[in-house]
Amino acid sequence: MDVRRIFISGVVASLVLAMWEMVVEAVLPSGAGFFGPPIAIGATIVRDLQGAANPIPFDALALILGLMGHMMNSVILAALFGVFVARTSLSSTATIGLGLAWGVIVFAAMWFVVVPIVDPLMLNLNALVFLAAHMMWGGALGLIWLRFGGERTPALAR
Repeated sequence: MDVRRIFISGVVASLVLAMWEMVVEAVLPSGAGFFGPPIAIGATIVRDLQGAANPIPFDALALILGLMGHMMNSVILAALFGVFVARTSLSSTATIGLGLAWGVIVFAAMWFVVVPIVDPLMLNLNALVFLAAHMMWGGALGLIWLRFGGERTPALAR
């Protein structure tokens, strides 16, 4: 599998998700705050933050760990996406659609299974915003996957 393709699509898609989530959580009246989402991810390790209220208090270590963990998970999930997509010959639209569906699956697994057990502070985030963020992540993943692939359509190659 193409490591460059996995890395670029995973990292860029993670930035799309993060930018959306951070901006929206900053403007929501009961939001977690601008740095709240990555700090909440970092709270997986910085356990003192568990139980914090919104806005989530700033913690530099949790912020750094959260950004690192988010990008690492995105690259791993991009690789899993790639395992399936590389074995198919989907159209561009279908690849992006599969990315959207993968984003919804990742959201459901995280929100309903992983987060409540591993990092309940993440539940401070707005669930609909989190869902939309993961759909954007998946769509971006599919689009970027196409852009950095070996076979590109002329519109995506520009």
